[in-house]
Amino acid sequence: MKILFISLGCDKNLVDSEVMLKLLEKKGYQFTDDETEADIIIINTCCFIGDAKEESVNTILEMAEYRKSGSCKALIVTGCLAQRYQKEILDEIEEVDAVLGTATYDAIAETVEKALEGRKELRFEDIDRLVPEQGGRVLTTGGHYAYLKIAEGCDKHCTYCIIPRLRGHFRSVPEERLLAEAEELAEQGVKELILVAQETTVYGVDLYGEKRLPQLLKKLAGIPGIRWIRVQYCYPEEITEELIQIIKEEPKICHYLDLPIQHASDRILKRMGRRTTQADLRRIIGRLREAIPDICLRTTLISGFPGETEEDHEELMRFVDDCEFDRLGVFAYSAEEDTPAAAMPDQIPEEVKEDRRAEIMELQQEIAFEKAEGMTGRELTVMIEGKAADENVYVGRTYMDAPGVDGYLFLNTDETLMSGDFARVRVTGAAEYDLIGELIE
Repeated sequence: MKILFISLGCDKNLVDSEVMLKLLEKKGYQFTDDETEADIIIINTCCFIGDAKEESVNTILEMAEYRKSGSCKALIVTGCLAQRYQKEILDEIEEVDAVLGTATYDAIAETVEKALEGRKELRFEDIDRLVPEQGGRVLTTGGHYAYLKIAEGCDKHCTYCIIPRLRGHFRSVPEERLLAEAEELAEQGVKELILVAQETTVYGVDLYGEKRLPQLLKKLAGIPGIRWIRVQYCYPEEITEELIQIIKEEPKICHYLDLPIQHASDRILKRMGRRTTQADLRRIIGRLREAIPDICLRTTLISGFPGETEEDHEELMRFVDDCEFDRLGVFAYSAEEDTPAAAMPDQIPEEVKEDRRAEIMELQQEIAFEKAEGMTGRELTVMIEGKAADENVYVGRTYMDAPGVDGYLFLNTDETLMSGDFARVRVTGAAEYDLIGELIE
């Protein structure tokens, strides 16, 4: 039987999807990307913000039509939206056969079998359960890079965020399990590991009584075949000198950090429940750039948080202008039910949120374009992602570019390169965010 598997949302969700695909593959199921051919449709959903929730609901409704017509024999919903709206999905969308929670995805094969027998099911376990190791993943990223989810859940409880209610308390994955998984990925041809979690920087505190991310990075760097290690989702207040030094000294670790700071006004940061002040942020950013001059810093911001004044917005603009982040994204604030921020007074009109978001992004575009132009003449190692059809143009990523969120380098050469190859390139110019380069002989 054929399964169509739709994975929505973040890269952490994608890891869960890849585990589920492997469990289904072991049971003999085949996969298709054509909904008209699918006997079973599984949707791993997201509901982090309003747009993600809308996409998940629309996808379920769209796939429900195939269940209604009879071409699909089972429709299963899992992931964050499933965790949040458990019974509602089964009650209100009659075509859905089963709903699985975020801590229950290892039951996917059994759930499919029950659904095919005509048994509807809600399947949820303790949200703080850490799903046991399941014996591999079906990589969906092309094979030369993979995400390594080092922890689950979060204990920060920012006032705008629903994640702790959907993913539970912070739980680190045991180090030996991560190393075994990374070794298996390397044996499959993975050359870049991208470490992800709701928060990577406190890895190990719950298991070992101390932050163990630097030690984990050191051990991962010792795995043959791994060329790059990239760290995402680093809360700035948790960055230690030990972490800075391992990034600086270990050649395999990309000089790249993702720091989700959300704002720079002390008043708004406090309302958000964040653990930093603007002074803290400036100090941490300054220290990273002092220790690692070529480090690439990515961040995300929220515009239009409840109570944000024009003065707060202008303060954030000045901060962005001063700090000149290499990569930056902005989300207009999304009021999520059951979060403290959604009940706060002084909610900002949608139009104002979007206008402020656009102003920040316009400023960031100027910064990013200028930085890209300033790269001309630099020599960089590039991982090849693929080739443009009918042209001698290859698409690659530098250490400054995480897949799916950052830019690319376009390389014109008559040489034959393969996806996953590493090439030494000289930057010859820029096209907005992206770079143009030539192969160094």
